Amino acid sequence: MILTSLFCVVFICGCILSEKVKRSQRHSISTCPLMSRIHSAGLVQFDEEAWQEDRPGREEYIYNRNVEFVNSAWSRGSTTANTQNYYRERRNAGSRSRRQGDGRADKDCTWRNRGSEHQESTETVIVSSRDVGRIIGRGGSKVRELEEQSGARIQIKSNENGGIETTVVLRGPGHACSKAKKMIEDLLYQKSQESRQINRPECAFQDAEEKIIDWSSIISQSEEYQKKKWKDLPPIKKNFYFEDPDVTCMHPDDVALIRYENNNIVVSKLDENDNRPIPNPVWKFEQGFKHFSEILDEINKQGFEHPSPVQCQSWPILLQGYDMIGIAQTGTGKTIAFLLPALIHIDNQVIPREQRPGPTCLILVPTRELAQQIEREARKYEYKGIKSVCIYGGGNRKEQIKTAEKGVEIVIATPGRLNDLVMNNVINVSSVTYLVLDEADRMLDMGFEPQIKKILLDIRPDRQTVMTSATWPEGVRRLARQYMTQPFQVFIGTLDLTAVHSVTQKVLIIPQEEKRRVLYEFIQDMKPDDKVIVFVDKKIVADDLASDLAVNGIVCQCIHGDREQCDREQALEDLRTGEVQILIATDVASRGLDIKDITHIFNYDFPRNVEEYVHRVGRTGRAGQTGESVTLVTRENWRNAQELIHIMEEAGQDIPEDLVAMADRYAAWKEKKDAEDAVCRRGRGRGSRAGFGGRRRRDDWP
Repeated sequence: MILTSLFCVVFICGCILSEKVKRSQRHSISTCPLMSRIHSAGLVQFDEEAWQEDRPGREEYIYNRNVEFVNSAWSRGSTTANTQNYYRERRNAGSRSRRQGDGRADKDCTWRNRGSEHQESTETVIVSSRDVGRIIGRGGSKVRELEEQSGARIQIKSNENGGIETTVVLRGPGHACSKAKKMIEDLLYQKSQESRQINRPECAFQDAEEKIIDWSSIISQSEEYQKKKWKDLPPIKKNFYFEDPDVTCMHPDDVALIRYENNNIVVSKLDENDNRPIPNPVWKFEQGFKHFSEILDEINKQGFEHPSPVQCQSWPILLQGYDMIGIAQTGTGKTIAFLLPALIHIDNQVIPREQRPGPTCLILVPTRELAQQIEREARKYEYKGIKSVCIYGGGNRKEQIKTAEKGVEIVIATPGRLNDLVMNNVINVSSVTYLVLDEADRMLDMGFEPQIKKILLDIRPDRQTVMTSATWPEGVRRLARQYMTQPFQVFIGTLDLTAVHSVTQKVLIIPQEEKRRVLYEFIQDMKPDDKVIVFVDKKIVADDLASDLAVNGIVCQCIHGDREQCDREQALEDLRTGEVQILIATDVASRGLDIKDITHIFNYDFPRNVEEYVHRVGRTGRAGQTGESVTLVTRENWRNAQELIHIMEEAGQDIPEDLVAMADRYAAWKEKKDAEDAVCRRGRGRGSRAGFGGRRRRDDWP
């Protein structure tokens, strides 16, 4: 009984062990790509392609399993004679190599190498990381096609560091690797050539196969084109100046004294190689327009006693046909400085006015209000029937076109609307010989530079050009160097930013919530003859203040960019005629607004920069009169405190102690912040963001 039980236990253990061995063998065969195919087919077949795909580390394992499987197949008689002979040679060769002691590593082994053409080699190809997708193809289709056609295995190394180059490894027989490499290079070269042909337009002046751009040839051909474009135009007459003997005989010391007494006039040349003498200034109207009696009559009608500083020096320069840059404060007579020489220039050209295809004088301005202001000034001087038209966006386009088609000599325009009419062939600017860029700094600030350059392409290059500005920023200098010919620079006062000295400047430092109360107190203290412009930063604030004043029974007008043009014109007209004494305005009214009896400027909001502050203040104290400005400053404006102090000091104004303290606090905070930022920059490493993110907190303000 005991022996029987023991025999059963041994028999059961043997069966279990045998089953485990069989499962292990089946699993081993199924995990091998080559053997799984042989096993599923029920026969032994050597697949050379499958063998090339297997990793070298598994070759020994596959070899041993192959031999075992062939032995079992022979025992079943399920193989053909050719297959049996094939694998018999492999088995015998393997047995001989193992008996010789070198194993399967022998290079002469038939199993490993059946010829030199099957020796595996490795090559690498370096490609741009952006071209990897072309090699792989959609869903790997391209790389599979390359492998099938070349017979090599293609492996693309992962680019862990995000570099611009990626390594492609080719493995297989030498000739297969060479073929794959050539196919990859042809693929990438063909794509890049097609891309260049699509993206690079053909140029008439450049050979399609030339890779280096010949800029000297391009410039030369451009100059030839310009000469061809303008060769048939009539000549321009520019010099109409008859210098008075008293001006000619002036001693240099007398010239310097006149310039100094007229607000320190400074004249220089933009071109350092310019050897022309600087014209002497005039101090009487008769010295500049002695031979143009009708001009003198128009000047006398306006009641002027003597030229302004900018006019003293500008007229001798412009009447000789020179280009000029006038830098002067607002309200100093710049409009008359370029307008009167323009009238003489228009009337004395070779071609009669009625035979010219378009206007002779073009005045470009940044805003509608300034355009209308210049038009009013031009209409004051009735000189030989010269007509003008004001062209601006927001006005009646049909009326503007109708007036222009009747024939005008002077076009006063904003860049946007002028471009519109030029592109629609309403106005021909090729006849313009006298060009004025008024308030050039403001036009650049408003983003009109592209439109200005487009307009200048259609104006003859030998024109006379005048540029006026209240400041001298880098953008204005670049424009002057590019589009003016050896201009004279006339500076009135200093290049530093200054406000007019005829205005008393007052600064009140108050909390934000006290602004409206202070404004109402100011309005209640106004005299019957006072007129004030209240400047705000935002259109919604302008509308809100105007509505609030109207609800409280205070008559006022409002002007900003979103109002209809007719409403804007009516608002200015009401202030000019005295219908209202209060105008609520944004910075659209800070330049070009010439209403001589404005007594006060009230800066409800401090402007974005001190340049706009200077222009706002310049709306009062004009034409020799005095004015007063009141500016409300809150703690949000502390970064502008120091610049405001400089302007007030230059004008000899009283500076509040609170404003000085605010400037000191800002300087201390700025120094501390710069030091902290420097520490944060030094501590920043490997793409991390040291320091504090997000928006800067307002509790850092004083």
